[in-house]
Amino acid sequence: MENIPFARPYIGREGEEAVLAVLRSGWLTTGKESLNFEEEFGNYLLGATKNEGPLYCMAVNSATSGLHLALEALGIKEGDIVFVPSLTFTATAEVARYLGAEIRFVDVVKGGFLMDPAALEESLEKLGSDGRAGASSSGGRAAAVMPVHYGGLPCDMDAINSIAKKYQLKVIEDAAHSFPSFIPDDSGPLGRWAGTLGDAGVFSFYANKTITTGEGGMVVTRNRAAAERIKIMRSHGIDRSVWSRYTDTKSSWYYEVLEPGFKYNIPDVLSAIGRAQLRRAGELLAMRREIAAAYDEAFGREECFFLPPTGKGDARHLYPLQINLDKLSIGRDEFAVKIQEEGVGISVHYIPLHVMPYYKKRYSLKAEDFPETFRTFNRSISLPIWPGMTMAQVKRVITVVKSIALKYNKLR
Repeated sequence: MENIPFARPYIGREGEEAVLAVLRSGWLTTGKESLNFEEEFGNYLLGATKNEGPLYCMAVNSATSGLHLALEALGIKEGDIVFVPSLTFTATAEVARYLGAEIRFVDVVKGGFLMDPAALEESLEKLGSDGRAGASSSGGRAAAVMPVHYGGLPCDMDAINSIAKKYQLKVIEDAAHSFPSFIPDDSGPLGRWAGTLGDAGVFSFYANKTITTGEGGMVVTRNRAAAERIKIMRSHGIDRSVWSRYTDTKSSWYYEVLEPGFKYNIPDVLSAIGRAQLRRAGELLAMRREIAAAYDEAFGREECFFLPPTGKGDARHLYPLQINLDKLSIGRDEFAVKIQEEGVGISVHYIPLHVMPYYKKRYSLKAEDFPETFRTFNRSISLPIWPGMTMAQVKRVITVVKSIALKYNKLR
């Protein structure tokens, strides 16, 4: 019986032809394809929401570099304090450390995966009596919060933005999982897009994301000054793009280095894939939702499982099934191994950062410091959910998971 991978990209003929066109064009690095990708991505977002002013989109070589650029452009510096959920990939926290900022972890909501606004405010209050002004008794300044739209499910951005305004924090949305996630309301045909609700948002186009370029990301902001800074800093701090320098017939060789920047630009080969994927975003989302609906139907009636929280605008990037440890004679780790032994790929999202050696040591943290995060981690298994999965493959995943639960059900 064939193995079912945890994730598999769905490129299609259109994506293949787009790559070939770039390869034959003689221009492989950041150029016309990348500029078009940025424009089309912005138009996609603006086309379904209330127009709240210009939306600047900057394509980069990864969401990690995009988060770094966003923090840098918004003024985060050494000694600042950045609040992030512990239940996230290491990139969310590490980019703040690149800049010398310190991390404060925040617990997730009970039974869920998203940053708890109440826990965020509690953490801010603990900084000291001058917390409202953004200072802590230890000298650090509360400067930013980075909510993560986990698995395509948007955070409570109204609550988080309200807290951020109260404590004068910048808001950088880690929207790596969330295209095309939205928060339904009456502001537009769909509502408001996750990733466009803070000072900046950063999307990922990694191989397993809802649309992919293989590697890549997009920074989105309505802050013009931040956007201009990001455009310069993503390419060595040079004042002119390589496309401009090589296509301008007047002084094409001349440029100035304004800052010691980074090498974070995206090549046109990847942008070409992104443009093709963007045109199929609705189709790819529908495929994910069909798989998620099948899982919901199969596992929702079983006492051994808890369904992942979801909402109308959820992009269903992940399907983190939670197992009911009170009903089973084995733990999550053994359950996961049993699934893999049947040839079904799984993952866990995520091992909390506060138990990782670096952060645990630096901030003297214990697993129980963030109880909801650790509880969610200990009972979650991410099942395969990718465009192109056949219903036969989906049914096989369901059969494998349910049979293991039945075998190790305490009440059997």
